[in-house]
Amino acid sequence: MSKTAVLYVPIGRKTFDLEAAENVRLKSMSWLNENCQTVAAPEGIITSVEELDTFLFSIKENKFDTVLYQSVTFADGEFVIKVLEYFKQPMIVWSVREPSVGGRLRLNSLTGGNSTSNVLRNQNHPFAFVFGNPGEERLEKRLTEQLDVMRVMALLGGMKIGVVGDYPPGFFFSDADEDKLKQALGVKLLKMDLHDAFKKCTELKEEEWIGQIERAEQQVIGLNREDETVKKFAQFSAYIQKQVRQENLQSLAMRCWPDFFTDLGAAPCSTLSHLTEEGMVTSCESDIHGSISMYILSELTNGSAPYLGDLVHVDEEKNSVVFWHCGAGAYSLASPSTGATAGVHPNRKIGFAMDFGLKAGEVTIFRVSSTPEGYRLLVMKGAALDVEQPFSGTSVEVKLSTDVTSTLYELMHAGYEPHFALVYGDVTNQLIELGRILGLDTNVYV
Repeated sequence: MSKTAVLYVPIGRKTFDLEAAENVRLKSMSWLNENCQTVAAPEGIITSVEELDTFLFSIKENKFDTVLYQSVTFADGEFVIKVLEYFKQPMIVWSVREPSVGGRLRLNSLTGGNSTSNVLRNQNHPFAFVFGNPGEERLEKRLTEQLDVMRVMALLGGMKIGVVGDYPPGFFFSDADEDKLKQALGVKLLKMDLHDAFKKCTELKEEEWIGQIERAEQQVIGLNREDETVKKFAQFSAYIQKQVRQENLQSLAMRCWPDFFTDLGAAPCSTLSHLTEEGMVTSCESDIHGSISMYILSELTNGSAPYLGDLVHVDEEKNSVVFWHCGAGAYSLASPSTGATAGVHPNRKIGFAMDFGLKAGEVTIFRVSSTPEGYRLLVMKGAALDVEQPFSGTSVEVKLSTDVTSTLYELMHAGYEPHFALVYGDVTNQLIELGRILGLDTNVYV
């Protein structure tokens, strides 16, 4: 079921076959009620602008992710203009099939959708179009994808990221221009002091942080609760989660090195893994756009834990690449042959960090990318391979859907950032559509 809050507006004219149109409306409502978390709708087909105005006025204070505007029959542009007077959310325009061919044109729904799409384009209002009848698998799949895209767009508009510490020296790609970010995606930033967090986390009472260890023990193999670095992991994780609740944050971008090692005396990777596993996606090296990328992937896969890694290795014979990072993969991403194993940071040799290869399966690779010219999206598809752990830390070998050599050179020549977000499942269609509605250049490798 989609978590999308939908305003369903079925529009028709009495000069067409309203009996056939009503049959479509009833089936549409039934599908929406079964597949959406919240649906608001009139009691029947709206056949006049005055009737539409009365209905919209009655619900104008309600919050919706999208307006699903169904041309059950043909109707002119006055209707959609009236909707725009009340609601500014991106819209889905839905046209249905003719109930019969030959004789009278009974609905003319497709022309209605065409007319509505023309109005929205000329109003510079973001929208999507779907065609087909309820009960058609292709239509229902596309509509489900569109609803999820609209929900994610609404989430981005209210998103606030906690940026815990500045990016490490030279990691310029981790930064973001707050004004441009707000204008392009609607995302806000909340800067948080990392060293203040180090200090305050140690002041927590044991009952405030011990639960972090208990939850991690249930999923991490070889976790030693007597290790001082495990205690520090728990204290810091508990403190950050408290801040997340107080500030109503949707994701985190966290500075990790060198401060965790030099000032806290523990590896940051376990905290990043734990927070992402618990639903608060967290990027390392204060990568703001990496955090947004992870968040979008998680939302499009019903809360699945995403991964963020460097592209570190290419195997031309297998048409594969390896994504790696120091040890910050969420527990549930581990290969079932090993499970999520505790270890130490591969370079600093300080605990505790995760040390495992990721599981096999279909994956989507994604990046919200910032350039001097504006924002763009990168969308890729591949298959995570069932192989031995490529490198210590957390890593995954992915066979790409496109030629690895040409893809590598194109990525480098395009100057993409060296962090790539990854999630299990195929959500490439939704990401491509997200880029289209947002008006962003989207480079696709599927």
